[in-house]
Amino acid sequence: MPSDFLNKIKSFDAYPKTLEDFRVRTNSGAAVSIISGIFIVWLFIAEFAYYLRTDVNPELFVDTTRGEKLRINFDVTFPNMPCSFLSVDAMDMTGEHQLDVYHNIFKTRVGKDGQPIQSTVEKQELGDKHVSLKPENDVTKDPNYCGSCYGAEEYPGQCCRTCQEVQEAYRKKGWAFVDPDGIEQCSREGFTAKLQQQKDEGCKVYGFLLVNKVAGNFHFAPGKSFQQNHMHVHDLAIFNLHGAFNMTHTCLLYTSDAADEED
Repeated sequence: MPSDFLNKIKSFDAYPKTLEDFRVRTNSGAAVSIISGIFIVWLFIAEFAYYLRTDVNPELFVDTTRGEKLRINFDVTFPNMPCSFLSVDAMDMTGEHQLDVYHNIFKTRVGKDGQPIQSTVEKQELGDKHVSLKPENDVTKDPNYCGSCYGAEEYPGQCCRTCQEVQEAYRKKGWAFVDPDGIEQCSREGFTAKLQQQKDEGCKVYGFLLVNKVAGNFHFAPGKSFQQNHMHVHDLAIFNLHGAFNMTHTCLLYTSDAADEED
């Protein structure tokens, strides 16, 4: 009974096998078998490689965030560079240059060990007129006082009331600020004495910059910065560094994120 059932199952075989005595092996059959095997292996490898391949589909779209700003936060200590010597500049490929940035930048005078040597933090911000290091009897308090810009005037009759304004006028002209003792405003404010007082100090600089979302850089460097003949230049003559300065620093914080609307 079981044998009859198995014989009925065998009747469904669509590929009946011939007897071994009727099988003939030929060279042409061997060639076809080898070529077929090679083709199958190649097809498997090609399909597997295609499966592993990553397809890159380039897309072009309008950047609607170009006007947005990127906020860069930093906290850097320079144990061998006084605060009066340091400047912060930022520039990018769109041609925007921020020279000697003061806005939202804080500086703290520190010793060689990196510890603060003053109890208060000096906030340097554009347009801040509340802090004054000049004596109470300073002639610049006279509303009629008009100091000379020493040839760096942008227009006839321009006044430079402070040493900072004279330096700014020189920077805009692209002139080196070499002899502060020969400038009335700087001599009166004790500019050279202040530099000498801080020459053996360091500086901790922290705050943030707002920059465009394009390729660019920002850097810390000694000397006042200005543009001359399409070149970015730092004026070191005033500091008497003689080409030797130590920019060793410790970066305590560096982050970047999207700027808030109120910034």
